[in-house]
Formats: sequence, structure tokens, C-alpha cells
Amino acid sequence: MALIAADATQLPLAMLMVFGTAKLLSELFEHFGQPGIVAEILAGILLGPHVLGWVEPNELIVAFAELGVMFLLFRVGLEVKASEFIRVGYTAAIIALLGVILPFIAGWLLATAFHHESIESVFVGAAMVATSVGITARFLASKGLLQARASRIILAAAVIDDVLGLIVLAVVTSIARGNVNVAQLTLTAVLALGFIVMVVRWGTRAMGAILPQISQKLRSGEGQFTLAMCLLFGLSVLSIYAGVAAIIGAFLAGMALAETVDRRVHDLTNGVAELFTPFFLVGIGLRFNFTAFANVSTVVFAIVILLAAILSKVVGCGLPAIKGGKRDALRIGIGMIPRGEVGMVVAQIGLAMSVISDRVFGVVVFMSVMTTLISPPLLNWAYKDVKAQAAIETRFRIG
Repeated sequence: MALIAADATQLPLAMLMVFGTAKLLSELFEHFGQPGIVAEILAGILLGPHVLGWVEPNELIVAFAELGVMFLLFRVGLEVKASEFIRVGYTAAIIALLGVILPFIAGWLLATAFHHESIESVFVGAAMVATSVGITARFLASKGLLQARASRIILAAAVIDDVLGLIVLAVVTSIARGNVNVAQLTLTAVLALGFIVMVVRWGTRAMGAILPQISQKLRSGEGQFTLAMCLLFGLSVLSIYAGVAAIIGAFLAGMALAETVDRRVHDLTNGVAELFTPFFLVGIGLRFNFTAFANVSTVVFAIVILLAAILSKVVGCGLPAIKGGKRDALRIGIGMIPRGEVGMVVAQIGLAMSVISDRVFGVVVFMSVMTTLISPPLLNWAYKDVKAQAAIETRFRIG
């Protein structure tokens, strides 16, 4: 029996166990020069039902994880100006498109080659499509790399990638049900893209005109932060109605406020994000199941799918960015690798619809967790010259 249940009386114990273990391992990894994100995911694997068995995925963990990734993307959005986002929009769109097509085809063909049923193979392809922007965003934010050109392209491409990924998922689930509604799918795509374009294009201008006037009239403490939270949750809700994930709305809310709010809002957001983000990362690790790999054929299939998931994003997202330089192309390709919770959501939908087996579900979860684990060290290596240059510039300014 798990040590932590979903009972509300276990809240302090859950906070201590998950948050404390994640941060302890993170500090240990950072001490040896390794990304703390990896440690926090490993904390989930260690605490989870398939190793120590102290923590199980439950409603409490899921709720905190959703808050964590929303605040993480909101914090990242606060560091990104809409004008810079628009500037890389065309390049990001091409990168996102190829970064969806190549992984989908690779997953579909490989699953077919391993003699899985056609609909099962399609779901494997769909699970390999979308990028988990939260993982890359956390790394870039923690290392102070959000202003690099490659970072801005990654974030823009990941937002577009999320829209395309949800469209692919909608098509795949429609095929599984035997009912493809082209008009509905087209409407969803138009609404989703229109919502994003509208907020990116006019959000900053609107907040610049409205926020100062409202915040001056508020008498309660932390008025700007209160308004920022309302916008965060409001756009998250609207993004769901528009057909995209809540985290996209959270990111857009942050970007709309980036040039308006004062430093206090940034500081308060950082504090909340630091509290809840570990639950998002630990939650990924909790779903890792070693028992899915009981035979050699499953292990081989899992390794092949993992390699395809890595290479399809590096090639598919890196090649369109090659004009900006090989190093930037490599950074962009690596930044789009992690599938995180996105791949697992697709697998869970397929399992719930009884169109994929437990074996394939385990392979997709393995791919999602492993791409998430390996991305931060690879990004650390790909960005090392950028970090070195930033350190030199900082020393020069101080001197």
C-alpha cells in the first residue's frame, strides 16, 4: 500500500515527501553540474509505485502538477516579449510542422514493422508528435537562456506544435471511433490558431492600456499580482475552449503582461512556480513502469521507438533552422525532444478506448519519460557556449 493516499489529511506529508525529495535530489545533481530537472523526475521514479512504493499518482498530485506547469509557463511567458515571438513566428511554424510530420510517420511505420495493428500504430505515431514545452522551458528559465534566439524559436514552435499535436490526436481518436468529422476538426484548428494569434498580436497592447489604470484603483495588497493571476486562469480556461491546452493560455497570459507588470509580480510568480513545479516533474516519474518490459521484444521495440523519437525531432525541427547556424539548429532540435506528459496523455486515451495494449502503453510511457530525462543534459551541452558567453558579458559589465 502506498504511503501517501489522496486523503486530504495526508496533505502535509505529501508536500514533504514529494517536494522535499525532489528538491534534495535536485540540489545534489546541481552540485555535480547536472540539471536539477532530471533529479526531480528521478525522484518520482524512486518514490513511485514501481520502486519504493511510497507515492502513487492521485488527484492531489495531478492537481498540484497541473498548477505547477501552468505557473511554469506563465513565468516563462513573463520573460518573452510578443514582438520577439512574432519575429520568429514563420521559422517556428515551419519547424513545428516538420517536427510533427516526421515523428508521426516514424512512429506509425515502426509500430507497423513490429506487427502492431494499424490503429495501434497510428496512436504510437500520435504519441510521438507533441513536445512537452514545460520541460524545455524549465531548463531555459533556470539557466537564464530565454533571451537566446534559439530559445525564442523553441518556445514559439512548441506552442504551434501543441496546436498541431491536438489536431492529430483529434483525428486519430476520430478514426478509432470510426467517425471523422472534417468540419469540426477544421473549426477546432481555426479557433485554436485564431486564439493564439489574437493574444500574441494584441494582448500586450491591451494589457498596457488596461492594467495600469485598474491596478491604481485597487486598494488590496499586491494588486498587479491579483490581476495577473486572474488573467492567467482566465486565458487558461479560454484556451481549453479554443481547443488547446491550458498551459498555452498560461504562457500567452505571461507574454501579454511581460512589458507591463513590475518586478514584484515576477518575484511572486517565481515563488509559486518553485513550490508547484516539482509536482509536475515528479508526476512524470511516478508513471514509469518497469514491469512493462518483461520480454526482449518489448525492450527492443521500446529502444527503437525512443531512438526514433529523438532523431525525428532533432532532424525534423533542426533542418528548417539550419540557416541560422548549425549550433542553433541543434539546440532547437534538442529542445523539441521531450514528450513528457503529452505523450502519456495520448497513450492513456488509447488505453481507455481499448485500441492499444498494455505493452504498447508501457512503451509509450517509457519513451515519454526517457525523452524527458535525456533532454536537459543534452540542452546543457548544446547551450554551453551561450552560457560561457553570457558569463563573460556579465563579468565585463560588473568590471
